[in-house]
Amino acid sequence: MITLTEKAITAVGRFIASSETPTAGLRIEVTDGGCSGYQYGLKLEGSHTPEDTVIDCGEVKVFIDPASLPMLDGMSVDFLDSIDGSGFKFTNPNAAKSCACGTSFNTSAEGTGTKTCS
Repeated sequence: MITLTEKAITAVGRFIASSETPTAGLRIEVTDGGCSGYQYGLKLEGSHTPEDTVIDCGEVKVFIDPASLPMLDGMSVDFLDSIDGSGFKFTNPNAAKSCACGTSFNTSAEGTGTKTCS
């Protein structure tokens, strides 16, 4: 199960409300890349696929593809808004290693192809 904090739900709701295209929910996915091997992807979607896991977070629905689900299961998503900037913060119990910038992770403690953040 993936959870969104109230701040994250409010932020996604604002993005959906300002979207010019019909939006059914937020897709969270894992893609190759980033400093630690994998990175999180977020995008508004008009619909979900039959293979997706759909998580109802009140006014926001979250769509997760089958390949990403095992790496995201148990994750919490928050939204931080401060003088230093704003953005989503991921707390992922499956991440054995994370990049210092917090946008990429690896599920193996050894990591693969770990690079320095730029």
